[in-house]
Amino acid sequence: MQLRVGYELVFDCPQAVPMMLAVNVHSTRRNDLVVGDDLRTDPMVPVSTYLDRFHNICSRIVAPPGRITLSSSAIVRDSGEADPVCPWVGQVPVERLPDDSLIFLLGSRYCETDRLSPVAWSLFNNTAPGWHRVQAICDFVHGHLTFGYEHARPTKTAWEAYEQANGVCRDFTHLAVALCRCMNIPARYCTGYVSDVG
Repeated sequence: MQLRVGYELVFDCPQAVPMMLAVNVHSTRRNDLVVGDDLRTDPMVPVSTYLDRFHNICSRIVAPPGRITLSSSAIVRDSGEADPVCPWVGQVPVERLPDDSLIFLLGSRYCETDRLSPVAWSLFNNTAPGWHRVQAICDFVHGHLTFGYEHARPTKTAWEAYEQANGVCRDFTHLAVALCRCMNIPARYCTGYVSDVG
């Protein structure tokens, strides 16, 4: 199947603003692009790109004072297959995790592992490590939080989502990531939007 992906972002800048943008299809899917996802700016400004350590294609611009529109429209070829279900996948003990995965165990501004660890261990200590534990975490988050745009706040953390039992997509993800990290399961947040499928 083919999916149209894209965006239109409009900013009103009171002065020139340097911007770093992660708005492209991930580099691992570049060969699946039928129509490219080049960043367009109006007014036109120079755009430079680089690959970050997670292989995201990032763009840098300096937005001029006033209104600027950033947009793209692309088509991606996709199999449409669901992600595989692998209940036999186990969990690597923390002492055997690869060095480059350890960063995904740390607490962060949005994922307060220090506050959520007692909650995580009380809820998931008795689940089978690996796939089953991650699925239990996802099921818990899905059942515990109520979705609502009125609950959106750019500074909301995983702890606040847990305590308030509500949020938007990123709050569900922050809580799931934080609970996984509390259980020594490396996890990170990747985002994207699919608005017109199904």
